[in-house]
Amino acid sequence: QVQLVESGGGLVQTGGPLRLSCAAYGRTFGSNAMGWFRQAPGKEREFVAAISGNGIITRYAPSVKGRFAVSRDNAKNTVYLQMNNLKPEDTAVYYCAATDRLSTAALHYGSWGQGTQVTVST
Repeated sequence: QVQLVESGGGLVQTGGPLRLSCAAYGRTFGSNAMGWFRQAPGKEREFVAAISGNGIITRYAPSVKGRFAVSRDNAKNTVYLQMNNLKPEDTAVYYCAATDRLSTAALHYGSWGQGTQVTVST
């Protein structure tokens, strides 16, 4: 298992950018696909983006495609989520997670971070 710690959340105005980071602690980071999920108050956790272990393959939720970009630096054991043109509906707690195989389903992810709050003001 890998331990994950998210950072970079905060308050941003509509249309603004924000970059989240997720630091991983564990020897298997490069072999793990990584995902970003989010959960808004009163809603279920939903998939946002995912990236393969080698960084070549990415997946996005339709609601963020074209605005968000997931990337990783295996030398730094870190995965990023660059969020642009943020909207109030992007407000949520964002979680990073690790899995053996690239997936958009939360149930396939075995390691989770504690989450970081993103609030987009109108």
